[in-house]
Amino acid sequence: MKKSVLMMAALALMPSAGWAFTPQELSERTIERRAVEAVIWGIPAVNYDLMLQEALTKTKAKVNEIVYWSKPLDWHNQTLTPNPDAIYVMAFTDTRKGPVVIEVPPADDSGSINGNIVNVWQMALEDAGPSGADQGKGGKYLVLPPDYSGTIPDGYIPLQSDTFGGYALLRSNLASHSDADVAKSVRYAKRLKIYPLSEAEKPPETVFTDAEGVIFDSTIRYDASFYASLDRIIQSEPWLTRDRVMIGQLKSLGIEKGKPFSPAPAVTRLLVRVPRKATHGWRKNTTPA
Repeated sequence: MKKSVLMMAALALMPSAGWAFTPQELSERTIERRAVEAVIWGIPAVNYDLMLQEALTKTKAKVNEIVYWSKPLDWHNQTLTPNPDAIYVMAFTDTRKGPVVIEVPPADDSGSINGNIVNVWQMALEDAGPSGADQGKGGKYLVLPPDYSGTIPDGYIPLQSDTFGGYALLRSNLASHSDADVAKSVRYAKRLKIYPLSEAEKPPETVFTDAEGVIFDSTIRYDASFYASLDRIIQSEPWLTRDRVMIGQLKSLGIEKGKPFSPAPAVTRLLVRVPRKATHGWRKNTTPA
């Protein structure tokens, strides 16, 4: 008993672990933790941003148009989970000027679509095609901007988004990899339409851009570039209620709405090396392709 009391007294007199760090080291550890938390939180949005940037810089496509691959995917497509068993179609939506219509054709002998429509955070708004809201009958999916209060016309499938950006990942199903079946699948994919609701009475022709052969690399780099991409999202999208806890934490990393991304030199050095710590063993919470 006496020995136990003496040991406890000795432990009480020992300095705590926190006392072993200087104020600068404690500050760096705080920044590191916040940088790691920002990576874990921001991965879905950064993945979206990287895909969007590839479409805008590597192809002629713009938002509210369609990027497609005229052949089954190969190594040129460096997205997270591609597969070579469908003709891929992507439509990056932007509702800043108003609701956007994504018109999906009915499934028939000429083909069918398997698709997902999501917001910037890759949270599902709806599925499309035989397994989606239109149940294979075709439909006009209406992507609405945040807090939309306008009238929704009859005949549309409204999708209320809490972000201005988003995308539809659509797959035109393949019967086989024969040239004839690939061509058939591409023809069906080109029946898709995207246009502003404001022009629904006389929709403009949908613009299709073929990304076949383009090195479409949206691989997430876990380095300082991650935060530059995350900053683009913060500047262009509204804060969601669930994410307001991140406002102060991101500010300490140099990310603040309405201001240029300009972390202090000491923070920049940490941002170069921290992200890999955040992703050790991380392999979930991304939209499957």
